[in-house]
Amino acid sequence: MAAELCYGALGSDTGGSIRQPAAYCGITGLKPTYGRVSTRGVIPLSWSMDHIGPMCRGVGDAALLLQAIAGYDPLDTASVDAPVPDYGQSLRAKVSALRLGIPRSIFYEKLDPEIEAAINRAIELLRKLTAGLHDVHLPDYQILPVIGAEAYTYHTHYMAKTPDLYQRETRGRLEQGAKVTAEVYIQARRELDRARRAVREVFAGVDLLVTPTTPVPPASITESTGIEAPRPGIFSLRNTLPFDVYGLPTISVPCGFTSSGLPIGLQISGPHFGEQRVLALAHAYEQATDWHTRRPASQGRHGAGAS
Repeated sequence: MAAELCYGALGSDTGGSIRQPAAYCGITGLKPTYGRVSTRGVIPLSWSMDHIGPMCRGVGDAALLLQAIAGYDPLDTASVDAPVPDYGQSLRAKVSALRLGIPRSIFYEKLDPEIEAAINRAIELLRKLTAGLHDVHLPDYQILPVIGAEAYTYHTHYMAKTPDLYQRETRGRLEQGAKVTAEVYIQARRELDRARRAVREVFAGVDLLVTPTTPVPPASITESTGIEAPRPGIFSLRNTLPFDVYGLPTISVPCGFTSSGLPIGLQISGPHFGEQRVLALAHAYEQATDWHTRRPASQGRHGAGAS
């Protein structure tokens, strides 16, 4: 996508795998509401948290691709039978009455200075485009045992039959899921349902949420090797994973570059099945800036052509 070898692509997002690479590569990535797009046929990581969505050069293309893939699938147990609106029409919606929520706790903490500066500039522009910004707090959650247990469940048969086909590190991570007891999994699954209900209350006072997509720029391969997170002390999925937990529609759009030419992403999230609202504001921001048309310098700290 970033190299313009195709018009659009599909990504799977359980903790941020649509929005993280979108932010890192200077493209648009949209994670729809949980159940909005069928996951049937996709190798699962977690049936309870997997999302499928478009990755494109711009918001308009993301709306068109979402239109093609959204809808009810009776053969997917997570699919929700809800009407599919005209997402293209949402690009022409006015955003001046939208109230934006800023969840500063966690999402705005320990940001890379260049990302913080880019997000602050984006917020000032959004303030002028909308009805204003308000600080909000999102519900706490404890949910990761769900991912581990469900990933292990899917791979149990294959690991027993052909363990040699799994890389040692991958197999080791999957086997951690075997340690999740039935009690822990059930409690975590109930907590997931609670969090998805509780987050609805946030949207009683605001229409959309705005955060940085990532707290830090992408790390090089050398920096990442042997390290659990791209930056010590900062979990790389910190700003994206919560929206998989909540099941909310979330988009990442370009909002700048670091001094070394690495793209920066702005994340806009809405209420369940609020993709129209998310697309409307993302498109308005895109039209008011030119970040989506810019390209990183050919030479950077990652070398020519890297992203």
